[in-house]
Amino acid sequence: MPHYPNRGVGTLSVGTLVVVTTQPSEPLVVGDYTVQTRLGEGGMGIVHLARHHDGRRVALKLLRPHVVGDEEARHRFAREIRSLERVRSPWVAEILDADPWGEVPYVVTRYVPGLSLHDHVGKEGPVEGPDLLWFAGCLAEGIGAVHAAGVLHRDVKPSNVLMEGRTPILIDFGLARVADDSRLTQTGWLLGTPGYLAPEILHGDTPTPAADVHAWAATVAWAATGHNPFGRGPSMAVMDRTRRGDHDLTGMSGPLADVVAAALDPDPLARPILRELLAWLRPLSTQPERAPVPPPVDTATDDDFTLPLAIAAAGSPVPPTAVEDPPPRTRVLSGPGAWPPPPPGARPVPTSVEPPGESGRELGADAVAEWERDWDERALAPARIGVAERARRAVLLVLAAVVVGAGVAAAPYVTAVAVAATVWLVRSASLTASAAMELRTLRGPKWYDAPRGLLTTPWHLLRGTVGTAALVLWSAGLGVAAGVVGAVLGFDPTLTLFAAGTVAAVALWPGPGALRLRNPLSRVVRPVARRPVGCAIGCGVLALAAGALGALSAVGGTSWFPAAGAPFGLG
Repeated sequence: MPHYPNRGVGTLSVGTLVVVTTQPSEPLVVGDYTVQTRLGEGGMGIVHLARHHDGRRVALKLLRPHVVGDEEARHRFAREIRSLERVRSPWVAEILDADPWGEVPYVVTRYVPGLSLHDHVGKEGPVEGPDLLWFAGCLAEGIGAVHAAGVLHRDVKPSNVLMEGRTPILIDFGLARVADDSRLTQTGWLLGTPGYLAPEILHGDTPTPAADVHAWAATVAWAATGHNPFGRGPSMAVMDRTRRGDHDLTGMSGPLADVVAAALDPDPLARPILRELLAWLRPLSTQPERAPVPPPVDTATDDDFTLPLAIAAAGSPVPPTAVEDPPPRTRVLSGPGAWPPPPPGARPVPTSVEPPGESGRELGADAVAEWERDWDERALAPARIGVAERARRAVLLVLAAVVVGAGVAAAPYVTAVAVAATVWLVRSASLTASAAMELRTLRGPKWYDAPRGLLTTPWHLLRGTVGTAALVLWSAGLGVAAGVVGAVLGFDPTLTLFAAGTVAAVALWPGPGALRLRNPLSRVVRPVARRPVGCAIGCGVLALAAGALGALSAVGGTSWFPAAGAPFGLG
């Protein structure tokens, strides 16, 4: 068994972990890696963005003491890492290095510059259309690559899938087995997340590849709908629904929904095997040159997947879930065949472990940094939106500003208060949602998340006050300037008020602290603008509202309620 020496020369305490470092005043160093920033935290350890001495960025996971705490556990950890290092796939953040024997055991994986699926769906909304098939196919390929190495993932879930552009990258494969120890079970440490654990695991049976198929289906359902297919609430209630197969796929339709439903069957023998899933998904996603096959929605008759994967790890033939001819570990950014073609409408993002350079030569630090910046721009860039859809979004936003302008022309004070209150509430709700999402990412969903959100709402309302005041004053100042210009040019007072209100509404979009306003509004505008029919309906509603307000001001004049009359002689 190989021994991984600890190459540090000192220690520094970080929470419950003791981290190897050179000197307390220098950057934190673990082995050959310099820690740069903290990426996240889970039940097994803390993940940091780190840089190898050759310039590569990596994800460094420092394991908690209760995961690898004694000699026996470290031996088991070393054996597992030796198996996990065989996993090589562009859809998996493969293990690059590990030290089971150091004062602080750690695992180093490829760094994936992207949000988790959980956060991606929360920010961008559910994955749809060709992108959903691409997601399902890539995730199945990643699980297949893990199975081909004789390893079960055991913890497939939205927080363990990172989105590199529109492409899912599987992380933390097989590490749950490292913590599968009776000492942890006795302390109540749950190996997995309710809603993504297969029913047979909840019954205490030994996990098989069918458990990862079940978790694949639950994760695809989350990507498509934005909610756990087994609902929310206390963990016991979610696990009970999982055992009974009581899933909710509202929001999914078509053959993929039927396949996901079949893979969520509580009976592992009734689920499609991974080989069947890949055979159906590849022509629709990762390998479109293949001939289409019927979706695997019937009860599987081949139960080879129940064979223990330990046989494969011992050197027997690869189980039926194995991926034929796994792709190489490193994909270059250009060149023929560097990346499987995506389905129509999807935007693939290539995954490369190493920065390109001439054979036998290392790039300098400046070249590596430049390459990484270029890579991040491409990998994290949002999907390209067509000119027509962008135009529809702009029309909807302009019409919304016109409605505000018409409201100011009809009732300036009432409209100003209503707009300011709306901005305050939307920004405060955004702060509340961000705080809740960050907390769920760190420690997973809890049954009391909703009550906790309600209790913390007053604090976030207070937090949002300063930013709202700055944004409203900014837009009001530009609106007043537009009104002054209209008055100087001799415009009608009603038209002047309309212009001032419209300019103020437009100024809310790019103003200081407007991100908390833009993101929630974009979630409303984007789905409406996605289809011409929806955009036409939305434009009609806004135009009707603007017309009604305009008619009100034309017939009854401007209402300065609650004031007695117009200021500055505008009446």
